[in-house]
Amino acid sequence: MENLKIIILDNIKELGNKVNEELKRINGVEKDYILPITRDRFSNGEGKVKINGTVRDKDIYIISDIGNYDTTYQMHGHTVYMSPDEHFQDIKRVISAISGYASKITLIMPLLYESRQHKRKGRESLDCAIALKELEILGVNHIVTFDAHDPNVANAIPNLPFENFYVAHDILNKIVEKEDINNLFVISPDMGAMERARYYAEILGCDVGVFYKRRDLKTVINGKNPVIEHAYLGTDVKGKDIIVVDDMIASGTSMLEVAKDLKARKANKIFLVSTFSLFTEGVEVFKKAYEKKLFNKLYSTNLTYVPENIKKEEWFEDVDCYERLSRIIDTMHKQESLKSIFDLNEDMLEKVKRKTK
Repeated sequence: MENLKIIILDNIKELGNKVNEELKRINGVEKDYILPITRDRFSNGEGKVKINGTVRDKDIYIISDIGNYDTTYQMHGHTVYMSPDEHFQDIKRVISAISGYASKITLIMPLLYESRQHKRKGRESLDCAIALKELEILGVNHIVTFDAHDPNVANAIPNLPFENFYVAHDILNKIVEKEDINNLFVISPDMGAMERARYYAEILGCDVGVFYKRRDLKTVINGKNPVIEHAYLGTDVKGKDIIVVDDMIASGTSMLEVAKDLKARKANKIFLVSTFSLFTEGVEVFKKAYEKKLFNKLYSTNLTYVPENIKKEEWFEDVDCYERLSRIIDTMHKQESLKSIFDLNEDMLEKVKRKTK
């Protein structure tokens, strides 16, 4: 493990440090795996990255959270919050600073950059595919992400290994630990999340339903056609405890409207599940929805930034994924099969069996 090095960008330090400590525990060593870097900005906002250590013949893992909206820099005397575009630019700076000397570069980007712009309608930019091609050209050897909005975007880089891990087991572990799972029903808030919801339902051994979003195609607000109506397709949810599953929550409007509809249909407890909770329009809407008893808990991971004040809310359940991420890095570095990390069904099914009557 001497040639394993981890570069942790500022936007994911807390999770990255946990991964470093877990790797040390797994391999019984005291020396850190972290390769320190310096991220500087000129006063006009232009940036640069310097790696403070040797990269020659190292197996390097770069970890970055492009969704962190609390990372700042100074430009023209003003504090500027970094956008996903700027986080991605820093990733490219790190790769550039490595200068081809590493034996291998693996980029771990839990929230895939531009993952919602994965396909083109008319004369639109195809940002996710372009970004992946850039990484390939720069010399990245392997890309790791979680719950990609559409894993088929990997077709843009057919010759570059692309690993898309799902966190269903991590979230289900927390749900099984915390909740009564004897009266569950799984709901997909839209057709796009149906496969994910179906998987949860199969593991839990329960029924699944879906909402269909009818949109106003004549209007565009914040880059999207607004939803006019959520139409439900499925069996009666009366008296059921509901898990509403999606890959990400942006503003949260759609997810909470689904919860409101389910409550109108006499559903019992409602648990919201999201790999990435972005809270792009703040958290007040969730606080008000919780006060109105529209949902009971929101289960979400720490794979992208969530403010500490939100983590302290009684309705928020933080699912820590540092062990999974550490195991992925350790397995890949040792060139072992990833099958045991992808295939966790038997273990999860046994836990569900023990918890259900």
